[in-house]
Amino acid sequence: MKELQQELNNGLLQSVYLLYGEEAYLKNQFEQKIKRACLHDGDTINFHQYEGKGIAVGEIIDLAQTMPFFAEKRLILLKDTGFFKSACDELADYISEVPETACLLFVEEEVDKRTRLYKAVKKAGKIVEFKSQNEKTLTTWILSILKKEGKQITQADLRLFLEKTGMDMNNIRQELEKLICYTYERSVITRADIENICTSQITNQIFDMINAMAERKQKKALDLYYNLLALKEAPLKILALINRQFNLLMQVKDLLRLGRDKSEIASKAGLPPFFVGRYISQSQGFTMEQLRCALEDSVQAEEDVKMGNLADQLSVELLIVKYSSQIE
Repeated sequence: MKELQQELNNGLLQSVYLLYGEEAYLKNQFEQKIKRACLHDGDTINFHQYEGKGIAVGEIIDLAQTMPFFAEKRLILLKDTGFFKSACDELADYISEVPETACLLFVEEEVDKRTRLYKAVKKAGKIVEFKSQNEKTLTTWILSILKKEGKQITQADLRLFLEKTGMDMNNIRQELEKLICYTYERSVITRADIENICTSQITNQIFDMINAMAERKQKKALDLYYNLLALKEAPLKILALINRQFNLLMQVKDLLRLGRDKSEIASKAGLPPFFVGRYISQSQGFTMEQLRCALEDSVQAEEDVKMGNLADQLSVELLIVKYSSQIE
């Protein structure tokens, strides 16, 4: 990422770029930087964008071979095409022939590094992966934004903010904007401000639901579920997140059994370090056998819904009721 930034600062442009990874905010930032480096402001004639599967490769090649109109570059942006997860030999063969007057910019979430296209882009152009940022990096970024706005926040309140927003930078930026506007007359952002204005991500709400189940607070668990339904969240999506949460708890419990410390648990389970304590505490509300059964039941519930044997909303209700009941 730093190397790409330096090249763009120095006016060095590749004919082919691939930006990929789960951190959408950073991908979008560099997508815009490459666009500004290739095109003059307001140049729409030499800019072409394609998105999704089913894009005609021949059309892309014809465009790349066409001289730009009164400009040095023609930029062709290709987003979420799936080209890097399947065979795309025609495009792979062409990559080394992209003229200096064209720039192909691929922006994907997932890629298969074994494909011919990936290897061709790696050889002829520039590939940058955008991973989720760690807590330290996000903290520095957030504090720099707040400093520019003349705002201050304590370390504890910043951690609460991250617990609510999750690690997605797009969401963090949106929630920061809300906080900055909400506290426009004050320089200090408080815990009350965060509680009042910031929206908890669905994964956090699922965490709270599982927590209620672990504490055998059935009504609270069901109320949280119904709140998610009121927000138009699909039952099958909620079920998938419940499955993911039980899977994480089982990993955490097993790593604890093996004597791993919090930093090792965070690394192996793929959790932000400041979340680990909460997961450890939650895992203690279930036995390993209960977690294993919960995983099996959630998979079975999804299968029952897809087979038409059970209504999607009811499938989640039954799972919540079973694992929030008092266990003898």
